[in-house]
Amino acid sequence: MFRLIENIKQNLNHLSINVVHYQDDLILRNLGQILPSKLESLSLVLYMIKTNDFEVFLKNSQDTFFKKLSINNLVQGYSDDIDILPYIKKYIMKKKRVKYLAIKNTSSTFSISKGKDVDLSNLKDEVNEFKLYNIKVLKYVNICTDIYRFVNEID
Repeated sequence: MFRLIENIKQNLNHLSINVVHYQDDLILRNLGQILPSKLESLSLVLYMIKTNDFEVFLKNSQDTFFKKLSINNLVQGYSDDIDILPYIKKYIMKKKRVKYLAIKNTSSTFSISKGKDVDLSNLKDEVNEFKLYNIKVLKYVNICTDIYRFVNEID
């Protein structure tokens, strides 16, 4: 996969990676350094993102601007926060490296009392902070729909 991205990166505008239970750490540690300087969209669906691997990805991709960045972190159990958010703020928000952002934690276990996902767009204080940097936070489902609509248009 990395070799393919490296070979086509001059013509690469959209990239979607969905690797649930498959070497997420390897992908995060190696993807950032091979991305082009600008991407229309990057969609990542990963399983239990480790913050140290995610920080490596963000450091290695510091020269990349994302028009649309969507991240779905599949987590075990339930958490009412997004643990990668401080890294997004440090490496993406403060450097204004994205125009549209969507982040969601999806719980891989369902409980009647705590069976909901955490979507950045529902965290109003966070959304307002991103607005200060001219970054529009979108619902994860909406940004993904836009990406899939684009894919269907090119078919």
